[in-house]
Amino acid sequence: MCDDLDVAILTYRPLLFRFGKRLVIVHHPAASSREISRGCIVSNKRILVVDNEPSIQEVAQICLETVAGWEVTIAGSGLEGIAAAEREQPDAILLDVMMPDLDGLATFSKLQANPATRSIPVILLTAKVQTTDRQNYTELGIRSTIAKPFSPLELAQQIATTLGWKL
Repeated sequence: MCDDLDVAILTYRPLLFRFGKRLVIVHHPAASSREISRGCIVSNKRILVVDNEPSIQEVAQICLETVAGWEVTIAGSGLEGIAAAEREQPDAILLDVMMPDLDGLATFSKLQANPATRSIPVILLTAKVQTTDRQNYTELGIRSTIAKPFSPLELAQQIATTLGWKL
């Protein structure tokens, strides 16, 4: 997973540069010299991204893996997401609201009904974020919402802040 990465350290905020299939990370405050020499940043967090849009999947995966060093699993539908959550037991789920067949809220409901996935925190990705929707989502047990389009460089920090994780 880390073979295609080049890492350089500077003193300012992280920047990502894409060259074809290669990704260069400039600055990561959590990286040790051992991790830098190996060309990847390692963390123990595992995130499940459930979204039917391949471009969102790719951007989220690249950013979460490179900026935060988290392990990312991708699911392209609500049903795939439920199966992956049960199998992988991620530390958090990033769940799209608008998906065909089983939308994000129905997926969340099924995750909550399953004792094996009930305690996994869920953060919604949505193009529609209204104040009343946020309140309803919170009442359902959803930890937070992130508006689409999201800032790729801020995605990991938004998740970490919501869940009380250090980045």
